[in-house]
Amino acid sequence: MSGLALLCPGQGGQHAGMLEPLRGHAAAEALLADAERLVPGGLRATAEQGGDRVFENRVAQPLVCAVTLAAWAALREALPAPLLVAGYSLGELTAYGCAGALAAEEAVRLAAERAAHMDGAAAVPSGLLGVRGLPRARIEALAAAAGAEVAIDNGPDHLVLGGPAAVLPGLAEAALAAGARTALRLPVGVAAHTSLLAAAVIPFAAALTGSDLAAPEVPVLSGVGAAPVRGRPEAVSALSRQLSRRIAWADCLAAAAELGCTVFLELGPGAALARMAGELLPGAAARSVADFRSLAGAAEWVRREIEERGR
Repeated sequence: MSGLALLCPGQGGQHAGMLEPLRGHAAAEALLADAERLVPGGLRATAEQGGDRVFENRVAQPLVCAVTLAAWAALREALPAPLLVAGYSLGELTAYGCAGALAAEEAVRLAAERAAHMDGAAAVPSGLLGVRGLPRARIEALAAAAGAEVAIDNGPDHLVLGGPAAVLPGLAEAALAAGARTALRLPVGVAAHTSLLAAAVIPFAAALTGSDLAAPEVPVLSGVGAAPVRGRPEAVSALSRQLSRRIAWADCLAAAAELGCTVFLELGPGAALARMAGELLPGAAARSVADFRSLAGAAEWVRREIEERGR
């Protein structure tokens, strides 16, 4: 069996040209128009301007959600139905839009509300630090010693750490001194997926409960447990709990492969998830729409890979 997994990115891949591949696609243009007012400063003006503002949490979350869903709207009719959808951090919410459980405008509205609850939950300035090149146990020990936590597990030597902004520079220095290849502050202004965001969980669960969220038409992987979610109550729980719980992204990719996914398409913006899938699943085909000159090229690549692997 050979199947397609859609990957929905979190924050970090925003850039000034992110709308360019979507131009001329009626479904994508309509979706962006519907989401225009949900991005502070206007979706199009903000996306086209780029710069530091697109990384502000309250701007980034609805913006990335809208752009990702617009890419799926443009590609949906040209691709085989996915076996499942997986989303990284914010992307887990976007995944429910791709899976037919949320109307696009409702998903973007919830992304904006998610950002507001997260911004309001942190009692102190906080952020995220990506560390690569040390064993998982060593990175975890360094984080604990600094007063930080593991926010996202991307692999055996690749973790994202979250904590108070004041401890992150020293933690980066300690990781590099211990032999890490990289220790980089990520462009995210909250310590997502750590206990610092615990106060956001209940309010966001209430927002999800009051929304039109439905059971997904195809399974969505839970970031916390890497298990397929098929019902509305499970979805509310998974999406709210992940705000303050560690994301097991490496396990999500492994679970997708176990469920029969051999082709992984990241919807963008950015290509980090496709790169990680390629690293962790050597037998899989993994690309991002950002790798192609056009969405038509991305669709043709998916169809070719599915056909060849199905023989």
